[in-house]
Amino acid sequence: MTNLAEKVRHHPVVDAHIAKRAADTQLRIADAITGFAGSMPFVYVHAVLFAVWMLLAEKDPWPKLTLVVSLEAIFLSTFVMIGQNRQAAFQQAKADHDFVAQEGELQTNTELTRAIHALVTEIHRTVTASPEA
Repeated sequence: MTNLAEKVRHHPVVDAHIAKRAADTQLRIADAITGFAGSMPFVYVHAVLFAVWMLLAEKDPWPKLTLVVSLEAIFLSTFVMIGQNRQAAFQQAKADHDFVAQEGELQTNTELTRAIHALVTEIHRTVTASPEA
């Protein structure tokens, strides 16, 4: 039985993008952080941690909690921008690839149309030629 990953075919730009991200440790770390930060477990973990902090850890948790939450927001917004930049670069690479592929197809179709026109012209010339007596 074949592996499901072997059955799935991706756009060449997607394959290149996946390979690039897999090869770079920083990109893998950023992907892991943004993957977790954009999930419900992230929300649940923070809700529990903040509740424990506010109820049990400190008598007056607000100054430190405000600092921690502000710093976390700064870092998470940076990861969101990294993700947006990554997505924009991916979309541009895909658009560039698609443009080149479409231009190649257009060129091929133009050449085929010209060849068909030449053949039709030759057939017409042959059919309408007067028979020599």
